[in-house]
Amino acid sequence: MLERVIETYNEAVFDTDRDRALEIIRDAIAAGITPEEIIFKVVVPGIETMMKAIAEDFDANLAQHFMTAQIAAQVTDEMLPLFSAPPEIIGRVVLGTARYDLHSLGKRIVSGCLRSLMIEVVDLGVNVAPVRFVDEAVARGAEVIGISAMMMHTADGPEGCRCVRRILKERDLERSIRIVVGGAPFRYDPELWQAVGADGWASDGITAGRVITNLIREVRS
Repeated sequence: MLERVIETYNEAVFDTDRDRALEIIRDAIAAGITPEEIIFKVVVPGIETMMKAIAEDFDANLAQHFMTAQIAAQVTDEMLPLFSAPPEIIGRVVLGTARYDLHSLGKRIVSGCLRSLMIEVVDLGVNVAPVRFVDEAVARGAEVIGISAMMMHTADGPEGCRCVRRILKERDLERSIRIVVGGAPFRYDPELWQAVGADGWASDGITAGRVITNLIREVRS
């Protein structure tokens, strides 16, 4: 039965049919499939399937990316209270868009994926000052700061990642906190993430899940 749930859930996600996807999950729970199986054998592999589609340039569009993340987040919220034991959180991330940048879609996709991967997300919203990224990361015990920027002047500007990096260095926090960036300017210039001082970047919201997971493991190792 689990194999059928996986198949029909993935079909619903790729069709961007949120109601159908949630119905499949709720029916599976009613039929005896555990919440743990739903998250780790259905939802997370579903995200990985979308990652594979992106990597191999399958016909996966922005709506599918967004819906995959949103459904994953909603299912996760419903399933976690039903776990037989509290799930282990593998790390914490502080997310926000760079100073003077008001675009939020990419960040919302990242947030949904991370939550289903058992990563705690603190969403600071848009137009976030560099010092706030650092202060919140320290206060929340976050291993990663995620900065989204959709315009070149916010990606490469003095109050974006460069300033966050400088503050981390001044406070001697570079060994305990990593920076990941994302957004259109970084896709146009694949070397920009290094130029602004980030530790990693992701070409899209879903792939960011893998990048951030690796950075968390790097800090915790």
